[in-house]
Amino acid sequence: MNHILLLEDLAEIRAWLRQLVTQVFAQAHITECARVQDALSAIPRQRFDLALVDLGLPDGSGVTVVEALRNQQPEAQSVIVTIHDDDEHLFPALQAGAFGYVLKEQARELFVDQLQRISQGEPPLSPSIARKVIAHFAQQSRRTPSANAMPDVQLTERESEVLLRVAKGFTLPEIGVQLGLSRHTIADYVKQIYRKLNVSSRAEAALEAQRLGLFGRN
Repeated sequence: MNHILLLEDLAEIRAWLRQLVTQVFAQAHITECARVQDALSAIPRQRFDLALVDLGLPDGSGVTVVEALRNQQPEAQSVIVTIHDDDEHLFPALQAGAFGYVLKEQARELFVDQLQRISQGEPPLSPSIARKVIAHFAQQSRRTPSANAMPDVQLTERESEVLLRVAKGFTLPEIGVQLGLSRHTIADYVKQIYRKLNVSSRAEAALEAQRLGLFGRN
């Protein structure tokens, strides 16, 4: 992680986040913002690898920044850092493209461990949030018609290979190494896949990969 965006309006919490990030990514350049507009202005000027984003900002919602990063820098990973653990905040953030969702109240040690695992492609989720996500998609699966009754989505063999690896949690550079392609090519494939499947997050893509039977492949 070379460039990291911190979006948090409270200076004390922003300093705490910076300390944690520096502990894990000692060489990273950190851009700090206190408002949505500041972050939106920074995105065209700097390529970010990771963004830690609060939701309730003085001039709007951090979801706006997550969406901007997804559209302008699809390789960047956005992680929500918030006090809100309700469905009304959680699922819009995930649908907007958030890679993870952690609560500020969780233990410092857990936060550091989750940051370390980001480089391995593991989405950081607070335990209570992970339970909510699992319960949500389990409920959605029960409501989803059988695969035979759903419209057939035509993915190429390469797109299927990329989707399977996205669903398994591999990062774009890792997928590129596995398939012998550049990370930029993988990013283009991911955009095409998301458009074909009409999804906007890794969680939704994983559900589609399961529906398409990709997890049964070697």
